[in-house]
Amino acid sequence: MFRGYLPLPVTKTLVILAIIAALSACSPTTDKPVMDILGANMFSPGAPGTEPTWAFAGKTGIGTSYTPYLNPKNNAEAQSKVWFSIAQGVLTETMYGLIHNAQLKELQFIVTGNGFVDTEKQDTVSTIDYLHKDELGRPLSLAYKVINTDKNGKYQIEKHIFTDPLHASLMMQVTFTAFEEGITPYLYLNPHMDNSGANDIAHVVSQDGKLALVSYTNNLDSSVMTVKSDLAFIKASAGFVGVSDGLSDIKHNGEMNWQYRSTSAPQEQTIGNVALTAQLPVLEKSTDKEIKSLSFNLVLGFGNDPVQSMANADATLARGYNQVLADYNGEGEAIGWQDYLTSLTALPAMSGNTKDEGKLLYASALVLKAQEDKTHSGALIASLSNPWGDTVSAKVGSTGYKAVWPRDFYQCAMAFLAMGDTQTPKVAFEYLQKVQVTKRTPGYTGTPGWFLQKTHVDGEIEWVGVQLDQTAMPIMLGWKLWQAGIFTDTEIAHWYQQILKPAAEFLVTGGEVNLDWNHTHITPLNTQQERWEEQQGYSPSTAAAVISGLVSASDIARIAGDLTGAKRYLDTAKAMKKGLTDLVITTVGLLSTDGVSMTRTDEQITPPYYLRISPQGKPNEATTLGDNNGRAGLDQRLILDGGFLELVRYGVIPADDAVIKQTLALMDNTQLDDNLRVKYTFTTKDGSQFPGFRRYGNDGYGEDTETGASYAENGANTPHQRGRVWPFFTGERGHYELALSTENNALTDKRRSELVDTYVQGMESFANQGLMLPEQVWDSVGNPSRYHYQHGQGTNSATPLAWTHAEYIKLVRSLTDKQVWDHYPVVDAKLNN
Repeated sequence: MFRGYLPLPVTKTLVILAIIAALSACSPTTDKPVMDILGANMFSPGAPGTEPTWAFAGKTGIGTSYTPYLNPKNNAEAQSKVWFSIAQGVLTETMYGLIHNAQLKELQFIVTGNGFVDTEKQDTVSTIDYLHKDELGRPLSLAYKVINTDKNGKYQIEKHIFTDPLHASLMMQVTFTAFEEGITPYLYLNPHMDNSGANDIAHVVSQDGKLALVSYTNNLDSSVMTVKSDLAFIKASAGFVGVSDGLSDIKHNGEMNWQYRSTSAPQEQTIGNVALTAQLPVLEKSTDKEIKSLSFNLVLGFGNDPVQSMANADATLARGYNQVLADYNGEGEAIGWQDYLTSLTALPAMSGNTKDEGKLLYASALVLKAQEDKTHSGALIASLSNPWGDTVSAKVGSTGYKAVWPRDFYQCAMAFLAMGDTQTPKVAFEYLQKVQVTKRTPGYTGTPGWFLQKTHVDGEIEWVGVQLDQTAMPIMLGWKLWQAGIFTDTEIAHWYQQILKPAAEFLVTGGEVNLDWNHTHITPLNTQQERWEEQQGYSPSTAAAVISGLVSASDIARIAGDLTGAKRYLDTAKAMKKGLTDLVITTVGLLSTDGVSMTRTDEQITPPYYLRISPQGKPNEATTLGDNNGRAGLDQRLILDGGFLELVRYGVIPADDAVIKQTLALMDNTQLDDNLRVKYTFTTKDGSQFPGFRRYGNDGYGEDTETGASYAENGANTPHQRGRVWPFFTGERGHYELALSTENNALTDKRRSELVDTYVQGMESFANQGLMLPEQVWDSVGNPSRYHYQHGQGTNSATPLAWTHAEYIKLVRSLTDKQVWDHYPVVDAKLNN
């Protein structure tokens, strides 16, 4: 067997082909040349194959190995930097290296039998559960059991999926059971190496007489993926998707006839959307008296070269299912997921304020921690998915939601803190240096201090809009960590000088911004983009963060000895609050609580309410908002957004404020037409009702109501796109109701129980079978799309959304404490007393 490294030829293709030759030549079972071992068909035709896309974004499971920060046995080089996702019953986007660096679109099985060719994703009914749970059914690790049953009862596929903590590998134990004769399974995988599906090369190789599947790109620094099994594949083939791949072959006559050993000849560098297919033995029929199953272990090994990739796959196979799973879980002396859960000191008490005995709470803790990069510790991403991925081109690499937004980042850090994790939010806060704009930011000129809109986890700039809430929230997080004793006075004073003071200064003065396409001047509170990244102007939610951030900065500045700064930030915050009414509250509105929008020809005074955003800060004027997501902009006075509740959450405005209540009444109006309507009602399993809310009226970030097409499915927006209900708004509303009850001294045990029953249970009802919480759920308006969504079911936008899981955790902690978790008492004290 080949064990050494070869001298580096001109391209990685030649490296792989040399290894293929070496492996096959050294095989103890044969001395035939490669083409005879693998079949007469040398190179597959049909490049580049069909247009590559990503996978379905509604994940029912995600996973990776847990590695603590401080453990000599788990240094950065030794960490298993592999993440995976599960959707529609199959393994989908699997990442290696950095958390956004996908290597695989999907892996599934093709099953043939008497007169049928099935694909696992389309022709089975899928269930998912956790492999490692406590006595209450709460998950203790992100190891999954997926059972896919043929719709007609012909066969069943059971898969156990997890990663190897000691190697860059994913393990899948597969058990096939057939209930009729003649059923043959085939492994089918569609690589998307190094975050693209258009530049791949695939090979079938032989090692120790067994076939292995290898893929990589034509780049010299390409990652390599090797797929091996402890059950020998009967035959295998590499081809281009839709033309010469195994699925096209098998669909033709129910058999695998093609056996192409490679998609690229040595000097040609033929690349495209490739697939690898391997035939497994024909299954024996099971009967009522005897179940006959075929079980085997399948491993995906990754590496920076072909030898490393294959060695990782071999090592995981050698360690075996039981040992790898035990290490992953953290059983015995191994450090794994159950150890992380044990470290979360607040979870046991919090579980008493859930309706599912803590199942979603434990899953949320695991999910949030899994969505952290391992090379860049503290880099918390928004979601391990690409929104509407199966209709999004994968020709060019895209991070999707696998990236850092400081706003989502803040929500996650606060949730970690709520669970009793003191390490992750501290490491996360320190990571923020990487995404703050300074004079060292490549290509930037202008005023420093603000935080980048969206970046890769390594700090690579992706989007460059200025969002003032994303600059305020790091200050707020720093204040919370200081108050929790995680930062000492000396440490917070250091961070004040390092990153918080520049951020606070930007919130006071703004300034020139010149980066990439963005050439503007920022004058707070006027933000270039609000929290939905779509509109410029004066936003209640942005104002809530900016004012709270400045009050927090003032408090920190005092400890740091900067009394001038302390006064400057507090004075600015007070002035901003005082002027807020004139900027974002209309007194000549177009909405009423009786269900109609009113056309006004004069300035008739109406009950005041908060606007979603006011572009010029003139809320009584007929200013038209900008077009967005296919929707034409409407009069600012027609659009409601629950973001004004952040003013209450942080402590800027009291919960029983009259304008707050009036705006809530308008938001709760279910008689508005569906384009302007925000609130929808859903039903829990026990039949009780709970609310769900859209981002705002006239939202277009969702499926087309007429055609059912995904958001921007063909690369362009359509006028009938509609944003759906976002579950974390149910949590935001629950936080407001808690604040109101607390403020009015009405938080009795009965009232707290009502809040748990409505808002906690409501959010739990939005979770899918794998306990993943989505970005959006179906509100039953318009065409339910090709997926036939049910009311309240997560859509294909993005699941799991870290923000949703974070809001759920914070809500449970708030109800446990009987006070809002991410409230800022210093803000309330300085502004309202």
